[in-house]
Order: sequence, then C-alpha cells, then structure tokens
Amino acid sequence: MNRHGSPGEDDLMGAAQSRPAEQADESALLAALRAGDERAFMMLVEEYTPGMRRLAVSYVRTAALADDVVQEAWLGVLKGLDRFEGRSSLKTWIYRIVANVARTRAIKEARSAPFSSFATDDEPSVDPDRFVADGHWGSAPEPWRAVLDTEARTVIDRAIAALPDQQRQVIELRDVAGWSSDEVCNVLDLSQTNQRVLLHRARSKVRAALEEYLGDHR
Repeated sequence: MNRHGSPGEDDLMGAAQSRPAEQADESALLAALRAGDERAFMMLVEEYTPGMRRLAVSYVRTAALADDVVQEAWLGVLKGLDRFEGRSSLKTWIYRIVANVARTRAIKEARSAPFSSFATDDEPSVDPDRFVADGHWGSAPEPWRAVLDTEARTVIDRAIAALPDQQRQVIELRDVAGWSSDEVCNVLDLSQTNQRVLLHRARSKVRAALEEYLGDHR
C-alpha cells in the first residue's frame, strides 16, 4: 500500500506473482488427488469439511442431513476429479458440488414440509444510509470475527442462523468464510446484483441484532 491507502506498485507485483504460485500449488494438489494420494485427500477433507457443512446447514434443516450432504459431496468430488477442467478454483468447484447436492436434498425436504414452515423475506432492514456504496457498514461495530465476548458472538451466530436461506448462505460465505463476491456468485448461482441485495439484507439484520445486544449492555 502507498501512503494514500491505495495499492502501490509493489502490492500489484506481489499479487501478480502470487497467482501463478497459487495455480502451481493447486495443480500439484490436483495431480496428487488424481493419483490416489490418500494423504492429500485427507488434508483437503480436513480443510474444507467445516465450511462445507456450514453451507449445507443453510439449505437443509438438520445437522444430520447436512452431514449426509457433505458425505455425498465428497463422493462426488472423488468421482468427478478426472472431469474437473480448472475453469474455477478447486475450492469453488467443491463448494458448488455441495450446493447442488444440498439443493436436491432441500427440494426433497420441501415436498414433505408444511406450508407454514416457509418464512417470507419482507422484513424491514436497517436504514440503507448506514451502509456505504458497496454494501459494507459505514460505521460498523467490531467485526464479528474479532469479537471476543462469547455472548456477543452467540448473538451474531443466532442472528445468522435465523436469516432466510439465501441471505444466510451469502453472509456465511462472504463475511464468515471470507469469500469474494465472484466466488459466492459462482457457487450459489447468483447475479452480482442479487448477491449484493442478499448480503445487504443479511448484514442489516445481523447488525440490528448486535446493536440491540450492545445497547442492552451499555
């Protein structure tokens, strides 16, 4: 960064150099997986399973079903490795498999769910003026990944869990997992506009819940 906070020449050169390195690492990993390297696969499972499970939970209604989704997704990964063409990152491809499996399970669930169990998404949100142009909070409280207070984190987790499905999926990937908007759109099959709207609504509701908690404890 230069002194004005914008990327400097060194930053841009570093980013340009890191991309080939990342691609090389992924190519080596993919080669190991296709060769049947069990250690490489187990490392991948350990790294991605928690996030895959969080995504699955946002589609299906029980932890047990989410575990089934993740297990089925990993089987899909193993079967599809030879067909992976590298059009996206390996991570994005794996998460897209999770999303597809979870959607199928969710449709099966919906066939037996009562109509009253489906929530609408027309609740009012926080005043849009509280946010800057890209949807980020204009004057955010401490980011929740840095919140050390256990009760505050519980409030945030509950607020996210209570969100409508798509809002929960977007905020989990963007703000909890730290994904880029392009990655989220790819995995969830969303337009950039729809992704921004969902993220704004999700952040609004989570912020409202956190501000209410913080107000009660001042």
